[in-house]
Amino acid sequence: MRKYSKRYWPLQIKLLGYFLLFGAIILVVLWVFQSFLLKPYYTASKSNRVEQSASRISQSIEQNKNVWTTIDNVASNNSLSVYVYDSGAGLMNLLFQCTYDVPADELVMEEHDIYSYYRSAKNNGGSYMTVDTNSVADIAKRKLDMLRQAFSGATEDSASAEIHYRSQSEVSTESMVCANIITRDDGSERFLLITSSITPLSNTIEIMRGQLIWVTFVFVILSVIFSLYASHRIAKPISKTNNSAKELAKKNYEVNFNAKGYLEVEELNETLNYAKTELAATEKLQRELIANISHDLRTPLTMITGYGEVMRDLPDENTPENIQIIIDEASRLSTLVNDLLDLSKLQSGALRAEKKRFSLTDSVTAIFARYSKLIEQDGYNITFDYRENVCVNADELRISQVIYNLVNNAVNHVGEDKTVIVTQTVKGGRVRIEVTDHGEGIPADKLEYIWDRYYKVDKEHRRGVIGSGLGLSIVKSILDAHNAHYGVRSTLGKGSTFWFEMTADSVKKIKKDES
Repeated sequence: MRKYSKRYWPLQIKLLGYFLLFGAIILVVLWVFQSFLLKPYYTASKSNRVEQSASRISQSIEQNKNVWTTIDNVASNNSLSVYVYDSGAGLMNLLFQCTYDVPADELVMEEHDIYSYYRSAKNNGGSYMTVDTNSVADIAKRKLDMLRQAFSGATEDSASAEIHYRSQSEVSTESMVCANIITRDDGSERFLLITSSITPLSNTIEIMRGQLIWVTFVFVILSVIFSLYASHRIAKPISKTNNSAKELAKKNYEVNFNAKGYLEVEELNETLNYAKTELAATEKLQRELIANISHDLRTPLTMITGYGEVMRDLPDENTPENIQIIIDEASRLSTLVNDLLDLSKLQSGALRAEKKRFSLTDSVTAIFARYSKLIEQDGYNITFDYRENVCVNADELRISQVIYNLVNNAVNHVGEDKTVIVTQTVKGGRVRIEVTDHGEGIPADKLEYIWDRYYKVDKEHRRGVIGSGLGLSIVKSILDAHNAHYGVRSTLGKGSTFWFEMTADSVKKIKKDES
């Protein structure tokens, strides 16, 4: 059997332990309550009920309203013995007796007991509550005397040989006694005495203890069964998800996270299924990127090597045109390597934006000088439409790189008219730059993926006119670092428009003849 350290026990075992611990705590509470707290709770409850009854009867006597009806109702509903005395002039004259606790002929309050309770109430501010452990023993003694007298012609000795009774300590029970001195509205004084026997709990506790032993036995069995079942049901979805995650870690992208059971597990499975899909797509696109970059690296290297060998073997081929081709291909290779380094730094956070105030409009205008060769020799129509000179607070070098890459992307996907339009607009304190081409467009279901590092809309690799093919990934990373908004809209067969917008620091209108 596999051994686990306490720190790394499986969830099912921990849940089983928690359920069993909870069951053990319940059993301990039941045993403690039954063994130590049952009698105090019972006595406190009895005392509270007697006090409430005494208060209600005392109020009725004090106001002299429905006294006897109130006493009878209270005594019958709460199994009490109620005695009302006229305590005027120091004498105790019994005015009313209502006994529902024990039969009236079994309980006769001794005169010295009555005066004792009266004095105690007097000394205690008019109210006195006590537990008497002797009164019921006296009842048992009186019952014995009556039984003896019931035997006609029997002597005390002969009767005692046939009737067995326990000693006073054996038969004694406790009785709750409440004494109240009441002064009525007419100035007369009444003495209220309420008694209520406290049922002996020793036999009851013994019965309950025997029953509790069986309850404990059954409860332990049921708690173990339930704990095993519940811990298995709770841990099963997580275990299933864990096993699937291990397969995913082995790059098995066919695995499905479909464990069910409760909301959190289903949400976790949805997240892992999404992560699985993204990982599978990323790995596929990464392979494509490696293939594309390998192609882009191999092509200039091949041309540089080829032209260099031609110039070495054929002296007549050492022409400025061939040298320029070598220079152009070396520059293309350098651009690709630099773009890869920039993208890696941007996405890792190593390359931080150094913001300062500069003219975005002038920056775009300066970038257009790089395309003079395409415009003059290859017939490209690249225009910049603007009406304001806008300054922003950003990293000028990186924002220029964004604009340059967007224009390169448009040039690489330009339509037959070879037209690229860059538009600058200002609205609500924000400046927007849009780069539009009239090329083939992008399918709607692929628009959300074009910013991905490894994604390529057209799977057939083709060499761009300008740039490395990593432009949009660099654009995304730079704009994210500036917290700028950006996006794309496209129509198949009509072209695409890439845009970004930033907060304008200042805006200056330009006259038409100046622009």
